[in-house]
Amino acid sequence: MDQLLFTLNAILPILIPILLGYGLKRIHFFTDSFLAEANKLVFKVLIPILLFSNLYLADLSQINWAFVGYAALAILVLFVIGMIVVLFVPNRKQKGVVLQASFRSNYAIIGIPLATALGGAVAGAEASVVAAVSVPLFNILAVVALSIYDHEEGQKISVKNILYKIVTNPLILGVACGLIVCGINMGISAAGANVKEFLNDYMKFIPDTINSLGKMATPLALLVLGGRFEFKAVKSLWKQLVLAVSMRLVVAPAIFLLIAYFIGFKGSTQFAILIALFASPIAVSSAPMAAQMKQDEELAGQIVVWTSALSAFSLFAIIMICASIGIFAL
Repeated sequence: MDQLLFTLNAILPILIPILLGYGLKRIHFFTDSFLAEANKLVFKVLIPILLFSNLYLADLSQINWAFVGYAALAILVLFVIGMIVVLFVPNRKQKGVVLQASFRSNYAIIGIPLATALGGAVAGAEASVVAAVSVPLFNILAVVALSIYDHEEGQKISVKNILYKIVTNPLILGVACGLIVCGINMGISAAGANVKEFLNDYMKFIPDTINSLGKMATPLALLVLGGRFEFKAVKSLWKQLVLAVSMRLVVAPAIFLLIAYFIGFKGSTQFAILIALFASPIAVSSAPMAAQMKQDEELAGQIVVWTSALSAFSLFAIIMICASIGIFAL
């Protein structure tokens, strides 16, 4: 029961705002034009600020490169597996959306708190460092996933166009700016100064403003997602949903948690981070990104909702199995 309550406490803060947004749209409190503009605000401004806030004061000197390398390689392999899976998705505007579900988890919003709850403060600190590698990789691959199917079948893929979309994507710009400032911060710290202490002592308004704006991203994104959600779409999209949900909540964790265990990454800290990376639902930002890149927004939103809802049960099962073999003492 404790494990179920734990997973529900991680997932319900995602589901409740979605339900609220759905209800507000049903009583006409939200208009379609408001939701469209709010979706644009989330994608182009608030989520980039959130990604920046997660990275700009990170301490990259503590990175365990073998462990991070495994995580990065696993994400790339999942991308390749996803490309094979979407061969069975006939609609080109849905291929990239389903492909995202194969590799892109809600690591920044659900994953890091989940890793902290499972592995303690040490796992939380290391999870934040892993984010400096995984978050940029997630977002670059997401742009690639949504770009390679945005032309008619038979047309040549424009590498130049994909690269342009990568370097101009607001989420990637947020990550890039965060890493640049992080690098500058580490250089200053190596010289003996402490940027974080200086900001907190003399310019606290800077981190406070960045953090408060970043915190707006997720609740607003979830409200918009709920407002644009349609239950009637489930009937026509059920095959794609089963495929995407299975990839995100079953295939990804089953393969890469097992491999990690047998190659030696079986400590509670490392496993907490791997569960956060591979077993959490798809990133909330995947839906506004699909909308802004003119892919199947409805399917993208459905995948966010259903992976979030069903992950309460899949995470419960994974945590119980890990506890039973001695990885976690819950």
